[in-house]
Order: sequence, then structure tokens, then C-alpha cells
Amino acid sequence: MSSILIIDDEVAIATAFAMFFRHDGKHQVAEAHSGREGIEAFRRLKPDLVLLDVRLPDMTGFDVLEAIREDHPVVIMVTAFGDVPMAVDALHRGAENFLTKPVDLSHLSAAAERALEKAQLRRLNRWLGAKRGGEAAGVTYGSSAMMRELQAQVALLAGSDRTTALVLGESGSGKGRVAEAIHRQSPRADKPFVEVNCASLRPESLDQELFGVEGGPEVRRAPGAFEVADGGTIFLDEIADLDPTLQPKLLRVLEGKGFRRVGGSAEVTPNVRVIAGSSRDLGDEVTAGRFREDLYYRLAVMPIKLPPLRARAREDLVELVASVQDGLAPSLPGAPTAVTDAALDAILRYPWPGNVRELRNVLERAMLVARGLPAVDVAHLPREVQGASGGNVAHHEPRSLADVERAHIDRTLRAHAHNRTHAARELGISRATLIKKIREYDLAEKSR
Repeated sequence: MSSILIIDDEVAIATAFAMFFRHDGKHQVAEAHSGREGIEAFRRLKPDLVLLDVRLPDMTGFDVLEAIREDHPVVIMVTAFGDVPMAVDALHRGAENFLTKPVDLSHLSAAAERALEKAQLRRLNRWLGAKRGGEAAGVTYGSSAMMRELQAQVALLAGSDRTTALVLGESGSGKGRVAEAIHRQSPRADKPFVEVNCASLRPESLDQELFGVEGGPEVRRAPGAFEVADGGTIFLDEIADLDPTLQPKLLRVLEGKGFRRVGGSAEVTPNVRVIAGSSRDLGDEVTAGRFREDLYYRLAVMPIKLPPLRARAREDLVELVASVQDGLAPSLPGAPTAVTDAALDAILRYPWPGNVRELRNVLERAMLVARGLPAVDVAHLPREVQGASGGNVAHHEPRSLADVERAHIDRTLRAHAHNRTHAARELGISRATLIKKIREYDLAEKSR
């Protein structure tokens, strides 16, 4: 639930705004009717959003904004006496938006929604800073209910050190890290953890990689991954790509029986815990006849499904960003681990088709480019990630008032799908004045 502070000396208007925001039950609302009362209420309540009147009985809204500015408030200013220069001044001083009375409640709702999104982003960025150093060496699951359930599954599997596990998830989603976490939390933690990708080798080579070579006069005996992992854990990634000729051999191992090295006749019976990973649905592979049903059921005793990054909660992604940056920091001296609000906004909006692997690559590049600076900014991110930014989180950069005015008019036009009448109403100017500004700032192409 978000919190809103309304500072307006007109009690009827303040009450009407408060009733409007309380109506859906999603907002906690407080009122103040003077500048000093508003400053005290802000410092006490730390609201997500301030709805601030420009004219107050004891000071101006700009005075209030200046008094609370160091706390980085998210403010929408409201006045019955607005014009474009005043709106530009408000934005230049740090206000998120500027509305004129009488306020259209649909416009107020849209402006508040955008402002509250910015407030949530700032909270997440502060939280990111607080998460530093938490889990960089291990696996970062996240704080959402979905990820807490996943963490509980990992702990349960780790406690049963002979149970076969199946980790499902898109490529790059962190299946190997989860498999290693199961191993590290299990009684086998002091024994080897061996990872083999079943899609990376031809069947003959994979047979030797997994089960070893017996050797002979011309070939040296070489142990396979199962022997190397004896006493520990073997992670078979992309198990759906295991060749049908090798599936019976793996099934025998899972049933507690031995295997023969390539070219050998002696049975080898390893003490190994098997964890398999797959980016494809093994049930579909069974139906298609590409994967043995009995092997599938031996593997899928307790499947773990890793969600892709695009399906994870924002707070989970923020924790992951902190963890990845902390893990990269030792190898990138002088690189920042902080990110600006605008950069975090772009990171949270981008769908991450490559999942954790892509996120790590992007952050490593951004930290390297931003070396020597206090924070990673949007400009340090790849172009495709930059394009994901919602454009409603502004970071400070020197700009003229004309630039600020142009940006505000452009943003307002976009917020109203370039409808000039609606945009002019929110800006508090006539449609003719807006058309003049559109021509002056060359914004006419898409507006109507």
C-alpha cells in the first residue's frame, strides 16, 4: 500500500483528493493545510508521494519543496494560477508533475500512478544498496513468496542427499547455480561437484566423458565424470539432449547398478547423487518418443522450476543485480556497484531473454564502462536495455529551461497518446499555445 500526503490550505479540495485516493483501498492518505504543517508531516510520515499546492498561507509550495528536497521526495505540484513558466520552474526544482485546478481526476490518477512508480523505484534502489555483500558467493533467490518456496525446495532436497533432483528452467536461468547450492547444503558438500552439459558433445564423446575409457595397449585409462564425482554430486545439464543410446546406461546408474567404461567389461558402481537440468519440458520429450519414460520418472522425483527473469518480482531482480555486481566487483577494481534510478528502471523493464547469463554480461560491461564513476547510468547499458526505460525517472544533467519545457511537453503529449486537447488541459495552457510550442520544439510529427 502506498502513502500520499496532500498539502493544500483549501480543506474542501484536500478532503476531495483524499477521498479519491482512499476509494480503491490502495493508498494511505494524510492531509496538511499549511506549509509548516506539511513539512512536519512529511518528515514524520515519509510518504511515497506529495500532492503540493503552490500557494499556502504561510509560505509557497516551492518553499516546502526546497525544505524537503534533501529527502528526494516525489512531488506533484497543483495550483489554480499556473502557466508554462511556473510549470517549468516546478520541474526544474525537482517536481515530478505540475497540474492546474480544477484538476481532472482521471489526469490526477494517471499522474499519481506514474509518480508512485517512480517512488517505488527509488525505494528499490535504496534497498539494492542495503543488500550489498549479502549473497554474492552463493545463490540469490529473492524475497518474493515464489522464490522463498524455491529456496525451501532446495533445502529439502539438500537434506535428502541420495534423492535425484530435476531443475527446469530456460537457458541461462541459473540451473547450474541451484544444482551447486543443493550440493553445498548437503552432506556431500566436501566431495566433488562435477557438471557435464549433455548437449555439448557427440554421443560417443559424451559416453566417454560420463563413464570413462577402460584403456588398453594404445589408449590410456581415463575415468569418467561419474568416477570423478564419487561421493559427491554430478549435474547433467540439458538432459533432454542425452542420446537414446546412453539413456539406458544412465537409468542403470540411477537404479543403483553399475556401468562399464567404454571398452571395458568390469562393473563400476559409483556413490553419486545425480541432479539433472533441462530447458525443455521432459514430459513433452517423453510424449514425442525422444526420452525414456522410466528415466524421466527416476529423474523427476522432486522437480524444481526456475522462473525466467521476466517472470520474477521486481524485488527479486533487484537482489539479483546486487549479488551479481558484488560478485563482479573484485575483478573490476574502481568499477561502481551502485546504479542510478534511471539505469535501474531500464534493468527492471527489460525482459532479459538470456536470463541471468545475459544480466551478468550486461552488468559486467556497464561496470567496466563506468569505471571511476559513482554509479552505473543508462548510457553505460547496451542500447537494447536502454530502450526498455520507461522514461519517467530523470537523473540530473545540466539543461536549459527551454530543454526542460520541451521535455515536459513531449512527455505530457506521450502520456495522452499525443492528443493535443488533453495534453493542453493537463499543462494548464490553451490548445493554441500548445500548438505553438509543438511547432517551436518540432514535436508536431505524431501529435494531433
